[in-house]
Amino acid sequence: MEKWFNVGKIVNTHGIKGEVRVISKTDFADQRYKKGNSLYLFMSDDADPMELIVESHRTHKNFDLLTFEGYDNINQLEELKGGILKVPESQLGKLQKDEYYFHEIIGCTVITDEGEEVGKVKEILTPGANDVWVVKGKGGKEQLIPYIADVVKEINVVEKKITITPLEGLLS
Repeated sequence: MEKWFNVGKIVNTHGIKGEVRVISKTDFADQRYKKGNSLYLFMSDDADPMELIVESHRTHKNFDLLTFEGYDNINQLEELKGGILKVPESQLGKLQKDEYYFHEIIGCTVITDEGEEVGKVKEILTPGANDVWVVKGKGGKEQLIPYIADVVKEINVVEKKITITPLEGLLS
């Protein structure tokens, strides 16, 4: 069974010549939305995805604007609104050393360098300069762990374990 990953959501049409507004969920917009690439549209009421081939891509304000092969006017695009654009796992690119996809980090167990279990990463926030991992502990309490070199010492996505050295006052 193929594993799928979100790259964006079609939120509206743009103009009358076949562009859609996409709220992007990918760090690789230029790569994902390159002319000729396949994206797969998942609608809430359809079981099977629809393949769309990117015709063009540009940015406007906070949106990515896309056109697709075979769709050249607003009337054809109305039914695509609200759809989620995804790519299969086979289209995920290789990352550099010490770079990870969110799905590789979420679910990992976080332990301190002294062996104390903090909890599991349940979400990743991207507020600015660095990511922040939301870690849910055994008692249900959430800890916010900054993804910085001073704190995160080792990541093993195969064993789903992350070792941290907590700064003073980080864990409460």
